[in-house]
Amino acid sequence: MPRLSRTFSLAAFCGLLTSVMIADLQGEETLVLHTRRRIETKKWTPPPKKHTKLSASVSERPFTLVYQTENWDPGKTAIIICDMWDTMGCKIPADRVAEMAPRMNEVIADARKRGVLIIHAPSGNVDYYRNTPQRALCLDAPRVETCVPLQWNHLDKKREPPLPIDDSDNGWEGPVQKGRPQTHQHDAIKIGEGDAIGAGREVYYLLHQRKIENVILMGVHTNMCVLGRPFGIRQLTYLGMTVALMRDMTDCLYNPKMAPHVSHYRGTDMVIEHIEKYWCPTILSTDFLNKPAFRFAGDTRPHVVFLVSDDHYHADKTLPEYAQWLRENHNLHCTVLHGEGQHTLPGIANLETADAVVLFVRRLGITTGQIDALRHYVAAGKPLIGLRTASHAFTMHYKSPAGFKPPKGHAEWRDFDAAVLGGNYSNHGPNDLGTDVTIVSAAANHPILKGVTPTAWHSVSSLYFASPIADDALLLMQGRIPDRVEPLTWIREKSERRGKVFYTSLGHPDDFKQPPFRQLLANAIHWALE
Repeated sequence: MPRLSRTFSLAAFCGLLTSVMIADLQGEETLVLHTRRRIETKKWTPPPKKHTKLSASVSERPFTLVYQTENWDPGKTAIIICDMWDTMGCKIPADRVAEMAPRMNEVIADARKRGVLIIHAPSGNVDYYRNTPQRALCLDAPRVETCVPLQWNHLDKKREPPLPIDDSDNGWEGPVQKGRPQTHQHDAIKIGEGDAIGAGREVYYLLHQRKIENVILMGVHTNMCVLGRPFGIRQLTYLGMTVALMRDMTDCLYNPKMAPHVSHYRGTDMVIEHIEKYWCPTILSTDFLNKPAFRFAGDTRPHVVFLVSDDHYHADKTLPEYAQWLRENHNLHCTVLHGEGQHTLPGIANLETADAVVLFVRRLGITTGQIDALRHYVAAGKPLIGLRTASHAFTMHYKSPAGFKPPKGHAEWRDFDAAVLGGNYSNHGPNDLGTDVTIVSAAANHPILKGVTPTAWHSVSSLYFASPIADDALLLMQGRIPDRVEPLTWIREKSERRGKVFYTSLGHPDDFKQPPFRQLLANAIHWALE
């Protein structure tokens, strides 16, 4: 769907409706994948300036997170399942394979129906499947000459730094038996008619024979076989193929006793982030299944879901970067659902496993199913953190035209501000004045304000007019411009109709560079998770 201006006319609504219909038709013919990659900040081209006097916010980190929707032809796409064996010499990673395998089977079953070629690659054990038609598909594919050798590909020092984890102990987390106890692929992953079974070079021969252009890798182990095998990410990238890693359908071999001494699950995240920087984008299984992304039961980190779409305040860049900071410094598992400025929040099923939601969107008419999912989340009593334009997140116009209705299949939530956030947004002050921020003295000892120093500062965010706020709201911070004071930050405790709520009208790109704001938002998330 094309990008749309935030200022709508009736003609624009007709265009939106038409584009929705086209997207629906395309969905029958293409794979719609929501990719995440990390581009070197110095090489990243920011979008045009919109709505703010500042240039587009660019990460102060070496890499900028970029989310992008891509459409792949299923007939030119393959999924390669790497080394999902029935067992392994170490029980701990073998148990994780067994835990992941049923969900992986669901993904490939859906992909198979869409026309994607499924290639099972249980390296070292393909002879188990000799004399099967699936094995014959790879064996019968004619050999071809390639521009680079088909081989195991070790770390490429010209392209990537060392991996961010120390796997010099082979990543084993427990006792290891001698030999190779695995004999075949895990039985929970079904091999269908028309699938292929192969290993090594012959996998590429089949890809070439079938004129496959796009490959999704899944399986184990991310830091070793998924990257290094002759059908792995490095090899296929060298060969010029379009590659993506399904990041919730993989696992690395990493022992937390080794550097950088993080949890196994954070270690896997770090390897995935390395791949996004230097090799290929990643996707989630949610692109194939209307289910939350898979997580191992042992990964007990709280799950925070960020909903972002609007580029009005460059939240499309500031919020993903902030989520990354939380991953690294606050031991949180963060999922960003990025609408890319469109009237949709893809991957909304991930709300089902969210422990908290952070919302920063503006004037969207998302699909009715997505609005229903968000209403269900709120009604379930789960916490919500709203930033700046969340006060008018799902009201498509400041003043709706007479007789206005959202396009078919899309919906508003016009009383979201009053009913959920507890605010009363009506307008904002002059942009050039910014806002003088002060902590309310009576609330100074609240946990959300712990470490928020200085207790007063100036924000370049224009002052939002939000008074009066709900009777049950506890005011934490005020905003001031000459001759006007407004509630700036407040909370609502859990009620029968909703969970905890935190809201602040701060959120300008410059706010995310301010230590007191970053601390405030981190405190609010931890308060919400309690």
